[in-house]
Amino acid sequence: FYDFEASDNDRDDEAMGILSAIENQVCKLSDVRMRGQFVRRQTSDRGFPRITSSSSMDAQGDLSAIENQVHKLIDDLRSDFIEGQRSATSEIRLLAKHNMESRIVLANCGAINLLVGLLHSPDAKIQENAVTALLNLSISDNNRIAIVNADAVDPLIHVLETGNPEAKENSAATLSSLLVIKENKVRVGRSGAVKPLVDLLVSGTPQGKKDAAIALFYLSILHENKGRIVQADAVKQLVKLMDPALGMTDKAVAVLANLAMIPEGRTAIWETRGIRALVEVVELGSPRGKENAAAALLQLCTNSNRYCSLVLKEGAVPPLATLSQSGTPRAREKAQALISYFRSLRHGNS
Repeated sequence: FYDFEASDNDRDDEAMGILSAIENQVCKLSDVRMRGQFVRRQTSDRGFPRITSSSSMDAQGDLSAIENQVHKLIDDLRSDFIEGQRSATSEIRLLAKHNMESRIVLANCGAINLLVGLLHSPDAKIQENAVTALLNLSISDNNRIAIVNADAVDPLIHVLETGNPEAKENSAATLSSLLVIKENKVRVGRSGAVKPLVDLLVSGTPQGKKDAAIALFYLSILHENKGRIVQADAVKQLVKLMDPALGMTDKAVAVLANLAMIPEGRTAIWETRGIRALVEVVELGSPRGKENAAAALLQLCTNSNRYCSLVLKEGAVPPLATLSQSGTPRAREKAQALISYFRSLRHGNS
């Protein structure tokens, strides 16, 4: 879907590489292979997904060492001492970043439930470490399921509302990872995540805005969430983020293309002068941006003669004609459909 840009903090090295792959819809981790070992899902005694691996005898020693380390860290998470929790969450954050074996052990030893509980910690660093560790753990499909089963959605929204800038970024990114699973789009959308995500889109760091846009994109795939996103006044900010200088045009246009599928979304795009911005993307944007802008314009035009007239006044025909010949297959399809629609209107009025 997008080419994700790495940011400066440690969650990006591998976790955000995986999220980038998710965005391109090539990350399918139901069956994960690591270093020639097959990883399969089991059910733990607590009813949460557990991952085990068939590995060589040599690897068992390494796993035992990791397990011993993790058990000590779990004890520190359970303690009432702030410094111990801060140190343990920091180490778990790094362990979850580095390799699949560590993620397996952390999940099997019960780290996920404890980390979810620490999302409500009054200590900002503990909260940041906990949410970043969950992000890194969420690389695995099995862990995504476990995180949701641990009732993490509301605590993640709490971090979105109260955390420091990095914690907010990583909370939005964790939600994006969870939203890869279809059922979570309903759960997260109904849990009140949209408003804090839109707030992050407005006032977050550049990385936070990107993470919020990705989460909103996944939410906007589900019809019932489209209205929630529009009602949260996201369209105005998305149109602003189409400024090429901000480096977020493709992400913003992708969300707008989904929102243009409902009447209130089309109205909001018109009211925020988004039509002109969409035409500019068709002319000057990236291949994927042009594709999504053409899709949004097609929704606008075929549902309103008024919007169609505005699109024509913005000079859309020449760039659409070019796109119909040289764009991606989907872009060519949308551009050709628009041009055909313009012709049918002209013939109908003649």
